[in-house]
Amino acid sequence: MKYENLFTPFNIGGCTIKNRYCLSPMGSSIGLGPYGEPNQLGADYFVKYAQGGAGLIITGSLHTDMSVDPFSPQSGQCVNYSPSNFKRNAVQMNSRVHGYGAKIFAQISAGMGRNYPGLRAPSAIPTWAVPSMDSIEITKEEIKQKVEWIVKAAQLMKASDFDGVEVHALHWGYLLDEFAMSLTNKRNDEYGGSLENRLRICKEIIDGIKHSCGHSFPVSIRLGLKAYVKGLFKPSFDGNDEAGRTIEEGVRICQLLENYGFDAFNVDAGIYDSFYYAAPPMYIEQGFTIDLAAEAKKAVKIPIIVGGSRISDPDICSKAIADGKADAIAMGRPLLADAQLPMKVMSGMIEDIRPCIGCNECIRLGFSIGDATCAVNPSVMRESWYDVKLSKDKTKNVIIIGGGIAGMQAAITAKERGHDVHLFEKAPELGGSLIAAGCHSFKKDISRLNEWYQRELKKKGVIVTTNKAVDASFIKSLKPDAVILALGASPVKLDVPGIDKAYGCLDILPCEENAGSNVVIVGGGSIGCEMALEYARDGKKVTIVEMMDKILSSGAPVCFVNSMYLNDAMKYYGVDFCMGHSLTEVKDSGVIVTSSSDGKSTEINADTVIISVGFTPDKAKIGKELLGAGFPVFEIGDGRKVGNIASAVAEAYESARNI
Repeated sequence: MKYENLFTPFNIGGCTIKNRYCLSPMGSSIGLGPYGEPNQLGADYFVKYAQGGAGLIITGSLHTDMSVDPFSPQSGQCVNYSPSNFKRNAVQMNSRVHGYGAKIFAQISAGMGRNYPGLRAPSAIPTWAVPSMDSIEITKEEIKQKVEWIVKAAQLMKASDFDGVEVHALHWGYLLDEFAMSLTNKRNDEYGGSLENRLRICKEIIDGIKHSCGHSFPVSIRLGLKAYVKGLFKPSFDGNDEAGRTIEEGVRICQLLENYGFDAFNVDAGIYDSFYYAAPPMYIEQGFTIDLAAEAKKAVKIPIIVGGSRISDPDICSKAIADGKADAIAMGRPLLADAQLPMKVMSGMIEDIRPCIGCNECIRLGFSIGDATCAVNPSVMRESWYDVKLSKDKTKNVIIIGGGIAGMQAAITAKERGHDVHLFEKAPELGGSLIAAGCHSFKKDISRLNEWYQRELKKKGVIVTTNKAVDASFIKSLKPDAVILALGASPVKLDVPGIDKAYGCLDILPCEENAGSNVVIVGGGSIGCEMALEYARDGKKVTIVEMMDKILSSGAPVCFVNSMYLNDAMKYYGVDFCMGHSLTEVKDSGVIVTSSSDGKSTEINADTVIISVGFTPDKAKIGKELLGAGFPVFEIGDGRKVGNIASAVAEAYESARNI
């Protein structure tokens, strides 16, 4: 088998993991009961990854502290609150996980630190979430309490049939990470100063766990090898001028923690202040943390699990293992997109893997409402009640108009319900806006997603007709039981002199080589900003003209991690901004723009002008013409309201799963 080395066992302490695929810990309140115990939803969620072939499953961070940080974001679900209740539920869950030969570690948290207001940190420093508010400096007595609670939790995890624990976390700028970094630890006692002192709390935790649970009980720790910051709230875009943690210090930390007794390192990079290195979006190359892991691997004997950079490509994973740069791969977002990924690699079904597109919709929703979901997998984290079941009614004739992502998802879901499905697309090929979106060098996973959908349609037996524009009478002639309209959207057209001299965004994207060396992009939404990033990386001079005072201020929501990256990247690559201006005229030599504040006009030279000012739904009269025709009609996707991939997939899935 091509990827045989990904399916060889490795050991963490005395625990043998059957393969090199690990589910990365991902925090979410979903799947936990009111007292921190895994509920049925949580059990189904983790069992799904065991069934999908993961060798090691690591839970999201579990709150342990009952006294020091009573108002933590996790405090309502503390595992130490009702140990007997936690144990009863966890034993049942872990028995199911073990039935697939997988092992499961519980990630137990010492605290969130200065990332959130009102919590303890090593020193009184500005909080990430509310910079105007300082965190509370933790006392030595409170440190002891934190250690006691996390040790108590480890004992509970062992009693609950977990195969080991992972300490949360010396990464992402959480409490232990803040202790270890001189940037955030300004203490003058035995917990500050030297690196050994700053790691003292970690030593006390591992000493306590090993003493109470036995030296054979495996303990890993989540560890950020490099912080990528120039200071608090100051990410280092290129990794230079590091003020948080250099890779050299990260390696030294690994050596010390190995000596203290930890059994494995689960490594990544970045902190909240440099979030695009902690949860890298599509713009950052997949697997950039592997070379960081390789430096740690040279220095220690215990296993290195590498994650944190959306690693999913089996070639990259296999090479990292073969080259001795890591012992295993931790996957988070790619497994949200497809929990069966390890099994599909093992079975040689690589093309069947639904790709993660790096949109970070999971991060956006995780931070905004506490429960993550996935743009391309609408049932994730709610599989037990939101999956697709065969219809109990008769097989229905379902007609879908539109072959973009919404139409394709609706067709697949309706087919999974057991219905006969016929999809019509007026263009020569399927994909809709995915075709143009996938043209960027950093968005190849969008093209892969389009290809995946088309293979799924064929595999499931959906009848697809392209180059076919249909009308209401034609649809009625098919005698459908249900019709789904997924008509998509078209770019907004500006009515200004010379507009025919400009490119539309969908026209230029498939032919990016047509852009000259001096580009003006009218519109600072996500599409305009991504085009600006592509051209600026290629060395072109780029100017964004935007009516609003900020880029990315309108349109479908963009994850704050992605917008943080786009803002910093465009500054780094020298993109110019003309904010608060609207387009007045397109000339052969460039554009005339007018200020919304004082009405003054400015000329900007350019050899290429691109219009990217949003989209409008393709509202066709066909919907009204089908009223009263004797069957339900659903409008979904951009044809109903312009959104993004996540909203299109979600609407398509919801409408089709109920037919």
